[in-house]
Amino acid sequence: MIRSAYSLQAAEAEIPALSATPLDVVALLAQAHHPEAGAVVLFSGEVRNHNQGQDVDYLEYEAHEAMAEKMIAEIINDAHAKWPLKIAVAQHRTGKVAIGETAVIVITSSAHRHEAYEANQYIIHRIKHEATIWKCEYFTDGSKKWGGNCSCCPPAL
Repeated sequence: MIRSAYSLQAAEAEIPALSATPLDVVALLAQAHHPEAGAVVLFSGEVRNHNQGQDVDYLEYEAHEAMAEKMIAEIINDAHAKWPLKIAVAQHRTGKVAIGETAVIVITSSAHRHEAYEANQYIIHRIKHEATIWKCEYFTDGSKKWGGNCSCCPPAL
């Protein structure tokens, strides 16, 4: 059965921007298909076991939930305005996230791959720089460090 464009938009709107429970990559991907889309791009940000020469034990994310949800919705809307996307969704974890777990997912679909790739990168870049979500890295030596949401520049203090 092919879903209507209306039901796809409703499904997109029902996906919460934040989740305190593990992200379900497969379920989100299943909702990102559209009969007019020839490209679906999935970015899954995973928690790795090291960062800048230190062994990471786990991460913990805190968010100003109402503001973060509003900001992520605005970023998604901006992406829809810039590219002819059929679907665009983003979901970010909060709370403790273990090594190997998914911390953030961005999925974009469009008629062609170029728009889907560009929009996906745009969305994750803006989430990392603008959403009111804070990361604390807990290291295996017992130390911890706040910040570092994006590896492109050092966090502002």
